[in-house]
Amino acid sequence: MTLRETACHLEIKPETLARHRVQSEPIQPPPLINLVDPELYSHGDPFEQWRWLRANDPAHWHEPTELPGFWSLTRYEDVRTAYRDHETFSSAQGILLRPADHGADPGGGRTLALTDPPRHRQLRGVVDEWFTVRSVRALEEEMREIARTVVKGALERISCDFVAEIAARIPLYVICKMMGVPESDWQYLYDLTSKAFAAGDPLTRRFAHLDIMGYFEKLQEEKAANPGDDLVSALATAAVDGERLSPDDVILNCDNLLVGGTENTRISAAGGMLTFLQHPEQWRILQEDPSLLSSAVEEVLRWTSTATHIMRTAARSTEIHGKKIEVGDRVVFWLPSANRDETVFDDPDRFDVLRKPNRHLALGFGEHFCLGSMLARAELRLLYGELLNGQIDIELAGEPKLLDSIVVNGPERLPVRLTPRGA
Repeated sequence: MTLRETACHLEIKPETLARHRVQSEPIQPPPLINLVDPELYSHGDPFEQWRWLRANDPAHWHEPTELPGFWSLTRYEDVRTAYRDHETFSSAQGILLRPADHGADPGGGRTLALTDPPRHRQLRGVVDEWFTVRSVRALEEEMREIARTVVKGALERISCDFVAEIAARIPLYVICKMMGVPESDWQYLYDLTSKAFAAGDPLTRRFAHLDIMGYFEKLQEEKAANPGDDLVSALATAAVDGERLSPDDVILNCDNLLVGGTENTRISAAGGMLTFLQHPEQWRILQEDPSLLSSAVEEVLRWTSTATHIMRTAARSTEIHGKKIEVGDRVVFWLPSANRDETVFDDPDRFDVLRKPNRHLALGFGEHFCLGSMLARAELRLLYGELLNGQIDIELAGEPKLLDSIVVNGPERLPVRLTPRGA
């Protein structure tokens, strides 16, 4: 019996058969695999490499460069399974590839992102209530006003960089408000984070990051002495295992919350807007039916998958697709690849705001599912909703520039022109 006859006998759908072929039949010739070249993400096509790896080498050993060697996981189910298995795949040694001569990540075992259970659950419990559906809904009107003010300012300027002037400001202002940062300091932190996240001189980024840490050092001292109803106060007065968090741990977690609460949402918002400009028919669907915004946001998250990679360290030996993973080996999850897996998503290389189901992994999975997932979704929905409700036409006003980075992917600059519809 042929494969097709067997499929018919077992009532396997044709699309399932096609998906099986994608990951069982070798694709030739193999491309050069080099996923640690930053320019691949700004000027190349990483999806070509990921497609080949999913089909031919789903547990691929990447030889050391200036970065240590690591195993690459590119299939959805492999990434999802590894996310769920924190006993084998530990976060405590760091979650991003970094040069070996940089040493251990200073946040290892101390921040939400870089801890394993049970401490991860304890730390998360300190701030969890701030990110529940109920808490985000309570903030929604204030977030809508922030989005309205930011969009209005951009509209008055007519031309602007969507990344810097719109996408960066909304999540930053929202997380600053939640952290108890005085509104008078929002612009100061905006300036610092713009430098810390920007491409260019590494020293400029480093000094900006140190200034951010210095800011939170002072703020946590003030909140520890006079706590309020905010995230920094919650951390500054928290106890884990009966012991207060050290000032350094509070500062590291504040930095983690600021970065986590701004960077990926900023790039997702900008990457989503660039995608809508490249697929205007999808934006027209939302103009005709704004009730589809929620499913559109999920597709933006899947499509942009702005966290390019997440790393884990093997805490015990295991085997994946016949490859032996030893204790201490680094294992990297390539999220954009998982979110284009042909066995999970129909026509995965098509941007479709009507896509359902959409079980993407852009916000993680398992114990480390993104703490701010509800917040990020609300910010994207409110931003795009404000542009739609404001009857604003948006068009490119120059050439977009993509980030040279293996950590996050998306626009570094997105020059646009905003005008009232019909003007």
